[in-house]
Amino acid sequence: MRRLAVTLVASALLLAGCSSSTSGSSSGTPAATAAGTSAGSATAASADTVMIKNFSFSPATLTVAPGTKVTVTNGDSVTHTLTSTSSPVAFDTGDIGSGATVTFTAPSKAGTYAYICTIHTYMHGTLTVS
Repeated sequence: MRRLAVTLVASALLLAGCSSSTSGSSSGTPAATAAGTSAGSATAASADTVMIKNFSFSPATLTVAPGTKVTVTNGDSVTHTLTSTSSPVAFDTGDIGSGATVTFTAPSKAGTYAYICTIHTYMHGTLTVS
């Protein structure tokens, strides 16, 4: 039992260490953080949530207010990311392992932000900030 707990803590630290920092970006968006919730949690059902399932983002288009915390849950059996295609990058979750949930802060500037999974670039979606 203790070995399992140590493994879970180590996995969470590893996931947190894999996220990219966007410090210094004009959007003020911090790196994504592990939320420690499962795909079936109440968080996954909130309005500001993107679910990754069957190699697609759902919803494919999400509209939020500036600075909103957006939750991303990976329901697939492989690792994904949710990364804006803008330059500079407006948000990036870093790697999201299978069953993991992370959050990121939507940009403070209104606009439409396309995003992809950088591992599976055919996966795409749009975040509208208004």
